[in-house]
Amino acid sequence: MTEKGSTVDLLSFHDRVVIVTGAGRGIGRAHALLLATRGAGVVVADLGASVDGSGVEDDDPAADVVAEIRAAGGRAVACRADVATEAGAAAVVETALAEYGRLDAVVNNAGIVRTGHFDEIPIEEYQRHLDVHFFGSLYVCRAAWPHLIASGTGRVVNTVSAAMLGNPLMTHYGSSKGAVFALTRNLAIEGAPHGVLVNALAPGAGTRMAENSADSLSPDVMQYLRTQLLPEHVAPVAAYLTHPSCRVSGEVFNAAGGTVNRLAVVTTQGIHEPGLTIETVAERFDDIMALTPEARPETITLTSTER
Repeated sequence: MTEKGSTVDLLSFHDRVVIVTGAGRGIGRAHALLLATRGAGVVVADLGASVDGSGVEDDDPAADVVAEIRAAGGRAVACRADVATEAGAAAVVETALAEYGRLDAVVNNAGIVRTGHFDEIPIEEYQRHLDVHFFGSLYVCRAAWPHLIASGTGRVVNTVSAAMLGNPLMTHYGSSKGAVFALTRNLAIEGAPHGVLVNALAPGAGTRMAENSADSLSPDVMQYLRTQLLPEHVAPVAAYLTHPSCRVSGEVFNAAGGTVNRLAVVTTQGIHEPGLTIETVAERFDDIMALTPEARPETITLTSTER
């Protein structure tokens, strides 16, 4: 069976169990719904925290998403735990094992955001962003790791952001996402011998997190986010990266509004001067910077047995 307009058979997830954190709303909800539609057993993990992470709200969005999935005939279980703690992350993994008896993939999507100048944001806010984004991803991966290895086709999708490359008023947020990028690259190397592939997604969508960072974006950009960049445009990329047929690791993909591309780290040809001086650097700085055809992407190379 193929999808309309495609020559590729529909990818089935009927034998997959996937954790999605931050799955109660926005992009995470779209991930969970799509995976469940394709047959995956999904753990919908969401604490129900406020968008800036300052507290927990009264509603239970994870339960709402689970009800939606089950009403459509899918498989899902909710877990209201704080992945920014080791105990909370362990509870999410334990929920998967208790409900389904196995675990095949993790989508680390939970996130918070607020904006402000780097020298005005309290240090505690930097720590909070690291706790949720970096340590949240780390804790879930550590708890899930032996089960992903046991799966034989374990997959991890971490969530990064264009902000790690630089965004106004988002040094704390972007820095924490940069840490997740480094985690992704290193876990890709550690996971390769075990068949565990680890990639990252840099999504763009009009969600409540985007609304909360509206003061760093122009009104035109915000309107575009709300109307053209939907969470449903992002979910297919995350879903593919959790599938056994995915054969790359250590990569980052931008996804927004139906556009998907690879975000590559490249090393330029640069220069080689054994007698390097300050003046040589100054004189040949354009050569150092040049993105010539010799520039090479830094990739995680998998052997045939690791793919």
